[in-house]
Amino acid sequence: MEWEVVIGLETHTQLKTNTKIFSGASIKYGAEPNTQADEVSIALPGVLPVLNKQAVECAIKFGLAINAEIAPRSVFSRKNYFYPDLPKGYQISQFELPVVGKGAVTIQVPANGKNAAYEKVINITRAHLEEDAGKSLHGAVEGMSGIDLNRAGTPLLEIVTEPDMRSAAEAVAYAKKLHELVQWIDICDGNMQEGSFRCDVNVSVRPKGQEKFGTRREIKNLNSFKFMTQAIEYETRWQIETLEDGGTIQQATVLFNPDTGETRAMRSKEEANDYRYFPDPDLLPLEVTAADKARVQATMPELPQAMKTRFEADYGLSAYDAAALTASRDIADFFTATVNAGAEAKPVANWVMGAVSAKLNAEDRTIHDSPIAPAQLAQLLKRVADNTISNNAAKQVFEIMWISDKSSAESDVDAIIAAKGLKQESDSGAIEAIIDEVLVANQAMVEEFKAGKEKAFNALIGQAMKASKGKANPAQVNEILKKKLTAN
Repeated sequence: MEWEVVIGLETHTQLKTNTKIFSGASIKYGAEPNTQADEVSIALPGVLPVLNKQAVECAIKFGLAINAEIAPRSVFSRKNYFYPDLPKGYQISQFELPVVGKGAVTIQVPANGKNAAYEKVINITRAHLEEDAGKSLHGAVEGMSGIDLNRAGTPLLEIVTEPDMRSAAEAVAYAKKLHELVQWIDICDGNMQEGSFRCDVNVSVRPKGQEKFGTRREIKNLNSFKFMTQAIEYETRWQIETLEDGGTIQQATVLFNPDTGETRAMRSKEEANDYRYFPDPDLLPLEVTAADKARVQATMPELPQAMKTRFEADYGLSAYDAAALTASRDIADFFTATVNAGAEAKPVANWVMGAVSAKLNAEDRTIHDSPIAPAQLAQLLKRVADNTISNNAAKQVFEIMWISDKSSAESDVDAIIAAKGLKQESDSGAIEAIIDEVLVANQAMVEEFKAGKEKAFNALIGQAMKASKGKANPAQVNEILKKKLTAN
């Protein structure tokens, strides 16, 4: 039997606010345990929650970015369950009336061995505001577990998709796209290691062609795209094998163990009615007016798809180059700044996606940490464009600049060119004299070329570049040598 996997994602996105969603307590990462567990977060008697306006604006931003419905009126509810890291015995969330309704995200699924790359639309069911719970720390003290309530009350936007994905590749492509988007619009720092972006993946399988969904199991708190791929692939195999062996799938919440590459059931999966949702009596309904949306819209950056289209139109870049440069807002800004400093767009794209990205990846840096500023890269590329230096020489200058302090004299392009003697020889008379000497000294190669052996031409080019100590303009060497060899 041929099986089909069905996947939906619920993503907990920690919002970039200064304080918690219902109080003024800090959400700074790394604080000592329980030092940010304020009275509201742990629900001491008599305290009341006050909604964080900044969190609401983040939610509106996301809704605008995915062209979603933004509810003029939404309601906060209490989601009741009992767990040690939930001090109130309930979580304030949104249920029937979320702030962000239906929207969509378009993803690009990369090619693999079987399929070509393709584009797909993933429908967003809802995105609702809620508070985070605390964190259980097992083994913090030998033989004991502890509770850190610093995260309790941290503002989250939970983004829920339709069950539209049919492979681990599609799920990861969506998660990466969402990860890029929430950082692009500056509502989340995207730090997966710190828990700022966590995905719960709902997986079920069904016979190919069957409309009815299978029983789903939810893989909780995946904070790595690599782990997401491994978890989905293992869970899919496990469910198919269980069904083919005559077993049944029980709805459950499961955890992924990266050490074994396996999922394991943690508890039976609750339904919505198990949480006994009811409107929070301490919070008024959230109202978002047209003026609110307009005010937030005015702060929105140009979105990735619009910027990609503009890069293609304004700079003549290919769709591939434009997509790569707009995969990250920081990289797009670096590219734009370099072009604005006077360099040609295509060489900038090549260097940003090539040498710059390679160095950053090798040293595990972000573009913010690049030792070479956009203005410096632009100056380097201008020296290639005006034939002051060759491409090979530019690579040498780049390496020197990379290990130099941005503000030091050693990072100045022209100073490096002068100090290292890398200036390219472009005087046609001087190049012609070098070529004449090479032809005299390599008559055998000349005869081979005249006999039709093209390799001899490349060998003569090499001899001319060697004689010039690599400083001759390669294009001029090529042109002058060809003229001399074909003159007679």
